[in-house]
Amino acid sequence: MKRMLILVVIAILTGPLYADEAVLIDFTLLKADIHVKVSEDDENDKPNQNRQTMMDFSHVAGGSFTTEQKSVMKTSLAIDNWEVSLASSARSVQNISLSYTREAPSKQFDTVLGVRIHFPVEPHNSWATIKPPFEIPAYEPAADIDDEGNIRASQEGGNGITSRSRFESQEDNAPAYGVVKNMGVLRSVAVNVYGLNFPHGLSTLLIDNEGNTKTIFMGFLNFDGWGELIWNNPAYIQEVRNRDLRLYPMYPASTPFIKFGGFMIQRDASKQGGDFITYFKDVRIIYDKAVLDTERDIEDEALWEIILTRETARKVWEMERFGQNQVLRYLESQKKATELPFDHPDRQQDQR
Repeated sequence: MKRMLILVVIAILTGPLYADEAVLIDFTLLKADIHVKVSEDDENDKPNQNRQTMMDFSHVAGGSFTTEQKSVMKTSLAIDNWEVSLASSARSVQNISLSYTREAPSKQFDTVLGVRIHFPVEPHNSWATIKPPFEIPAYEPAADIDDEGNIRASQEGGNGITSRSRFESQEDNAPAYGVVKNMGVLRSVAVNVYGLNFPHGLSTLLIDNEGNTKTIFMGFLNFDGWGELIWNNPAYIQEVRNRDLRLYPMYPASTPFIKFGGFMIQRDASKQGGDFITYFKDVRIIYDKAVLDTERDIEDEALWEIILTRETARKVWEMERFGQNQVLRYLESQKKATELPFDHPDRQQDQR
């Protein structure tokens, strides 16, 4: 019996490791499902925001705005809010206006992220990134969100540090909204993407807990229909006995995490420019846990609140950064002309 136990222990220590798998982000969950007013006189009732990922940036807008103006300073990860940013050499007025995201009805997946990018037609290298409207917060407490997009702290949500935050998976083995905690070594990344025979390259952007962005090249989109592009970490060491084993202090070291930062599309100078279309369903990862889930005799964080203080400061910085950008966009939207162009068919019909 003792010999069998020893053999089992040796097999565990020297055999292959089985990492965790998680859906980092699933775009089918980011469909607009509530309507939030974009102006004080907005009477449209078409859904334009995603309830689960709503964020309110009115508290960083300053004191010069009215209560009504602050009430519409909200945004979410709804698919239509995602941004397409072109390389500086490609940012002409035409290219920018023809590069955007849309909800794409799919027979297989209901709704997915649709992307249109207008690359320069001239023969030179170019790229574009597809990013969320704000950097996804790693620590955002659970909240109750009504049909108007108003956010209220949940009584059972905790503080987002010691409990499951709003952009994590809401249930075990369920898709996340862009954040996976307790992330050790990244083993593999898979992207479910729809190709239309474009010869462009696709990269996935991941942000770690230190704020560093990793660009992972997934492959080329020169295929037709849904396909899975997979990246396997070439530095991943399978055998435990070959790893550099170290002991690290467990507290107050913050549990490492990874956030979804977006996609990058790269177009080679020798390939066709102009319009590019693709669709994304989800991003999945396989990773080793940083810390094993074990029962602790003393709840360190509940006693000292070191991580809470540190991550609250980081969260405030993240909110201020994206909030200032959203305020500027709101001001710009309020300055836009509302009249129809002179050559618009409806205007010409009214003049008749």
